[in-house]
Amino acid sequence: MSQDIVLFDVEPRGVARVTLNRPEVHNAFNAQVIERLGAIWDEIAGRRDIRVVLIKGNGKSFSAGGDLDWMRKSGQQDRAANLAETIVLAGMLKKLNELPQATVTLVHGNCMAGGTGLAATSDIVIASVETKFALTEVRLGLTPATISPYVVAAIGPRQARRYFLTAERFEAPDAHRIGLVHELAKDAEELAAKGEAMVQALLLGAPEAIAESKKLVRNVAHVTSPDEALMRYTAENIADRRASAEGQEGLAAFFAKRKPNWVG
Repeated sequence: MSQDIVLFDVEPRGVARVTLNRPEVHNAFNAQVIERLGAIWDEIAGRRDIRVVLIKGNGKSFSAGGDLDWMRKSGQQDRAANLAETIVLAGMLKKLNELPQATVTLVHGNCMAGGTGLAATSDIVIASVETKFALTEVRLGLTPATISPYVVAAIGPRQARRYFLTAERFEAPDAHRIGLVHELAKDAEELAAKGEAMVQALLLGAPEAIAESKKLVRNVAHVTSPDEALMRYTAENIADRRASAEGQEGLAAFFAKRKPNWVG
């Protein structure tokens, strides 16, 4: 069942849990996994009751990346069919990247190729210290194309030139050093605890303000000298937030020394 290959549930407090569930193949992606993930992101994007998304993988690994048998068979199709599948994959990653909700990914075991890309597409990544990362595509005669915008954004072009070309494995502390991972955990118990702490921190933020902050990062990234249009955008952004229902509630709560209405 396609429902079983990626598990999806929503807690009453507004936390969606998305779990890759093909442990027998280290949660490798195939067409069904990609389609299921895309459908889940679509549903989450349209639900105001979901505030945080927690992503993880069942079994020994977070994800080994693309299912090699699926990729081999896809490459044997005519170009139109082959391209159609890769466009679905690119679209799935874009949907995750642009979710209005905050996303937290917990990685462990192997986080390879497309798995690394999925992590890079998330807002916050926490990894067990034993996690092994790699962008292995060139060793298979492939390229990390669809994941490249997100991986390069996470680790920068200089590090990408190394790891895209060598396909070498690197440890979680190195992933942390180069910016792919935000926090490290010593074991599975601490990984879960740090994930929960991050979720709790995110639930303190106003939902619309979080969505706007995510857009803000995308719109101002890599700008070294804002032009008039960007200055206008940022000025309008904060002006509109100050006047918004959330902004007024947050400021009123601060002066009244109470919790704002989005905090349970």
